Amino acid sequence: MARSPGTKATVDKPSETRALALDSFMRLLARMPFERISLGAVADEAKIPLAELRASFGSTFDMLAGFLREVDAKVLAPSSDDMADEPARDRVFDVLMRRLDVLAPHKPALRSLMDSARRNPFFALALNKLSVRSQQWMLAAARIDTAGLKGAVRAQGLALVFGRVLQTFLTDDDPALARTMAALDRELARGERALGLIEGAVCLATGGRRGRGGKAASSEATPSAPPDAPVVA
Repeated sequence: MARSPGTKATVDKPSETRALALDSFMRLLARMPFERISLGAVADEAKIPLAELRASFGSTFDMLAGFLREVDAKVLAPSSDDMADEPARDRVFDVLMRRLDVLAPHKPALRSLMDSARRNPFFALALNKLSVRSQQWMLAAARIDTAGLKGAVRAQGLALVFGRVLQTFLTDDDPALARTMAALDRELARGERALGLIEGAVCLATGGRRGRGGKAASSEATPSAPPDAPVVA
């Protein structure tokens, strides 16, 4: 369609608006608690009109969910099958370390989220829901089944494990992340044992079959462990 003389061409850039908004939201989160971040503050920080912000996000919690989707996408982007022949636990370890690498620039914001979750159990539950959704994708990246009730148990277990490991990660200033890797290895081992018991109970509850030695027939799984900190990221 021809433009009238004197009219200025406009370019719709929703992806750029989303990126600006998310970057601004995360900067604000690093400086203040989640519950104090207003929609207007994000718009001002991003220097975008409220109308454009509304077109991309429905709330600040939606922005947090959007940030985690961006993290998921970055972790899932590599298509290499280098770990395909490795044991399930090693594959999960590799995926979660990639996730921590993506999260590394956002440590102050993650600390802020943890503090808010400790103060507000309802917010902690909402964060857990987001984390479980992300961990389903992490399991898929590690080529572990996420279907059905067992898949849901695995995703919740991995979310809890990741929440515990984050506590170490957020205080680990070593570029090699030696403490974080040790914590992840330890929590995966603990969770793997716990998940065997949980999956056995699921098998019994659903009339499923158990393997020899009393273990659940499906043992290639990811961990579950009781958390001692709110689940984030």
